[in-house]
Formats: sequence, C-alpha cells, structure tokens
Amino acid sequence: MKIKLAALALCGVFAVSAKAQSSVTLYGSLDAGLLYLNNAGGHSVWQQYNGALSNTYFGLRGAEDLGGGYRAIFRLQSAFSISNGAFSRNESLFNRQAFVGVQNDGYGTLTLGRQFDSVVDYLAPLSIAGSGAGVNLGLHPLDNDNLSNQRSVANTVKFESANYAGFHFGGLYGFSNDPGQFDNGRAWSVGAAYSTGPLKVAAAYDQSNNNPSGLNQSGAAVDDPLPAGVHRVFGVGASYAIGQGTFGVLWTHTQLENSYFASKARPLDARFDNIEVNGNWKLTPALALFGDYTFTFGKTSGSGTTSSTPKWHSVLLGTDYSLSKRTDVYLVGVYQHASGSLYNDGRGNVINNATSIGGLFAASSTPNQIGAAAGVRHRF
Repeated sequence: MKIKLAALALCGVFAVSAKAQSSVTLYGSLDAGLLYLNNAGGHSVWQQYNGALSNTYFGLRGAEDLGGGYRAIFRLQSAFSISNGAFSRNESLFNRQAFVGVQNDGYGTLTLGRQFDSVVDYLAPLSIAGSGAGVNLGLHPLDNDNLSNQRSVANTVKFESANYAGFHFGGLYGFSNDPGQFDNGRAWSVGAAYSTGPLKVAAAYDQSNNNPSGLNQSGAAVDDPLPAGVHRVFGVGASYAIGQGTFGVLWTHTQLENSYFASKARPLDARFDNIEVNGNWKLTPALALFGDYTFTFGKTSGSGTTSSTPKWHSVLLGTDYSLSKRTDVYLVGVYQHASGSLYNDGRGNVINNATSIGGLFAASSTPNQIGAAAGVRHRF
C-alpha cells in the first residue's frame, strides 16, 4: 500500500512538472571577416571587420507553460563586436532586445521591454539587409529606414497577433518615460503581413519623436544615427518563391523633421525613398547566390536653405556556402554611386552627397565606391 501511495505521489510530481514545463536557450550569431574599401576619404582600406553579412549577437530566450494554452516568454539579446569584444549601443548589456510577456497560439503575444518596431518585424524579412537574407553591406544609404534591425525601441508594449490563415498583424508603443516631456523619445508603429503559397506581402509604419540633438531630457543618447524631432518610416513590399529562388521588391519612405544629421548649424527636413529589387537562388543545398539593386533618392530643405536632391545607386552581389547547418563562409561585393548635394544653405555653401555603403560611414572622395568582404559566420 505504501509503495502504491509513493508511486501515485511521484506521478503527481511529474504531472506538475510537465504542466509547468519550461525551457531556456542560449543562442546567437558570430560573423567576422576581412573588409576592403577602394576609397575611404581618398585611401583604400583593408581591415578585419565584424558583421559584414549579419549582425553579431548572443541571447537567452525562454518559455514556461502556464496551462490553458498560455505561455510566459522572455528574451534577452546583446549586440557586440567580435573584433574587440565590446558591447554595441553605448555599452548597454541587452542593447537589442530585453522583454517578457505572455503568449497564446489562438490570440497572439503581448510583451513589454526593449523590442524591435513593426518596420523591422514586417518589412525587414523582404529586404536584402533584413532578417530574410541578412546582408548588412546592403543597408540603404545612411541606414535611413533601419531595415537591418540595428536599432530597437526602449520602454515598449508590443502585441503580435496569431496567424489567421496566413494573415497576421501587430503594433508597438514606446513610452518616453520622461515625466517632463511626454513626447520626447515616444515611439509607435503598426504592421501587417499576408502569405499564401510562394507569395508574401507586408506593410508597416513607424514613428519616433526624439530631441534633435540626439539626447533625451534625461541626457541619455537617443539610439538613432539620424536623430530628428520626428522620424517616420513607412513602406510596402512583396516576395515570390520560384523553384530554388526567391525574388522580392520593396519600397520604403523615410521622413525627418528638424534634424541635424547633415548640418550641425541648423536643423533640416529630409525625406528618402528607397526602391529595392532583390533575389537569392540556391544552386545546390549548400551554395547560394544573392543580390540586389537599390535606388535611393532624397530631398533636404528647411531653415532658409535651398533644396537639395541627393541620389544613390547601389548594386550588391554575393555568394554563401554552408559548411554545416550552423557554419557558412561568404563573399560579398557592393558598388555604389552617389550624386547631387546633401545640403545647401542657400548662401553658396554646399555639402556634396557622399557614398554610404553598409552604414560604414567611410565616404569616398569620389562619387563612386566599391566595398567587398569575405568572412565566416557561425550560428548557435
């Protein structure tokens, strides 16, 4: 009788453990290689480079079964440089993602913390630089639309719906957490996507309100290379799978109001339109080719300036070979042509437009620039 009672008690313990099943996973991506630029301020450059293909990061993610179809989830993720081991984003530890929430397969997911916006969630998978192909050298000039998910939003509440016959939607609201300036640092975004068979389509909108100086009222740096009074991004895109290949087209529009990104003396308004055509093709299960062409055209004006119309033409080609399920080697090259002026103060002082390959901010002294990288990536 005692043995039976002990067996029943043990079964009860295992039942509780199964009901409250939980897991924690360490994961990440490491990307390092050699980078060549034919002209960076008038000189060719060779350097050991971090993240030419995809972002380097590590993270922890976990889930616990709460019963009734609900799960508690969390994610902590840090970007860093494998070249020197330093954390990115002003040395903050979990600088990419840090959130906790509740998930239900029938309704969706609600999370709170530091997270990516809807443009990253919905449009980035359709871009060569986004989570679809993940080629950082394919960033749009000045990284004006953040499709490479280099930046995330702090102090957010986010909802992502369940998948309803191929359709899903979501949105994010980021609080300023500034008691004196409610709008300063506030952000919000929405997005939706639909997939059926080989076709995927998506649209998204994102807006952030920052101090034009790049600092919020508490003195903390705003995580944006193009700080502005208002920074808006919206766009649409689609991709289609044919055989072993996937081909896509994407348009994004970025608006900056009251920004000092081009002139430190006076604020400017600017807009950038990015039109991208991309594709990738698997020649074998291990060998893939990828490429894209992006035309970016902009306009800057404001504060007594004369309007300027900078333009960029960018072409990227690359190949990737998988040594295993987790490790691959790659070779990628980019050509970019910049034209027009970036800023004109209306008094004859002109800042000529410059190249901006992969967000490197190592502009060429001529209108043309070529960049190439070879490296190895390991994902775990």
